[in-house]
Amino acid sequence: MSASSPTPDTNIYTPRQQYVLLILCLVGISVLILVGLGSYITAFLGAGILFVVFRPWFVGLVHRRGWNRQLVTVGLLVFAFVVIILPFMALSLMLVDRIRFYGQDTSQIMAVLHKIEQKTGYTFTNEQSVRTLLQQAVSWLSQRLPSLASGLLHFTVIIGLMLFTLYFMFTQEAGFLRGLRRYLPFRPSTLHELGDSLKNNVNANVLGQALIALVQAILTGVTLRIFGVPDSTFWGVVAFFMAFIPVLGTPLVWGPAAIIKLAQNQTTQGVGILLVGVIIIMNIDNLLRILLAKRIGDIHPLITLAGVVLGVNIFGILGLVLGPLLLSYFIVLIKVFERENRILQRLRAGKPEQDMLPPASG
Repeated sequence: MSASSPTPDTNIYTPRQQYVLLILCLVGISVLILVGLGSYITAFLGAGILFVVFRPWFVGLVHRRGWNRQLVTVGLLVFAFVVIILPFMALSLMLVDRIRFYGQDTSQIMAVLHKIEQKTGYTFTNEQSVRTLLQQAVSWLSQRLPSLASGLLHFTVIIGLMLFTLYFMFTQEAGFLRGLRRYLPFRPSTLHELGDSLKNNVNANVLGQALIALVQAILTGVTLRIFGVPDSTFWGVVAFFMAFIPVLGTPLVWGPAAIIKLAQNQTTQGVGILLVGVIIIMNIDNLLRILLAKRIGDIHPLITLAGVVLGVNIFGILGLVLGPLLLSYFIVLIKVFERENRILQRLRAGKPEQDMLPPASG
């Protein structure tokens, strides 16, 4: 047999079988990658959210004003670190300080408990039960210290991976966006629709909600200070994070403060906190959402509430944003599926596809 003779094809698969097996291999490898990165997937999702948030600034500075791409990216990363990481660190340090303070001096807690006992007529505190409770709390904390340390390390790795991913998303912006358009299995009109949904959700649940939470936190802190609640600044910071939780939100902060004031026979202060909380702090949320509706995206409150419950259970703190986004994308994809089916039916009937495409937005 000469060297130039063709080598017989020994592959046992037909072209269609090869195609199906290729897809199965891709899906299998993708599942393995997702499983391997499961605990760090929030870093990549967080990078995607920050990319959407900061991209208008990036476009304005780099594409319009011609600033250096790397310098702008580093500046955005520093800004993200200061705005996102430092508040969590500050809250953690303040919580540790408060826990240490109340652990060393339980007189304030005991005074409130005794007042509640006097109001209810039910005794549930004594020296032995308090000592037992403190011993159990110390034992529980000592058992949780290793997990807290590993959790802090895990959080640090996630933040580092998120910022590292975000850096390359900005410095290689053109290739990243080109890859999305090439490999996502959607029409250009569908990609545009998904992009609008992403932008609306991020604006509503990050930018808009952060502004609303900041206003509610300031009002909560000022209200508590006016009515003589200790550590009003600390509780204002706590209220900022609580404000991201739909329905419950800041009442988790000023509600107990009002109850404690009432239990201490400070009726005026307690009623004052309740009135300001119910009339002003709770309703400022709805007022700001109406004023910012066109700016922060029109997201139904039920989607936000259900999304937060779903997202926090899956993604942790990032679920406050990722949960509503996941539900919104599900709804958008249902509409896309419905539209694609109608287009397919009209194509089979010999009617032009353009009749079924959504009208172009202005």
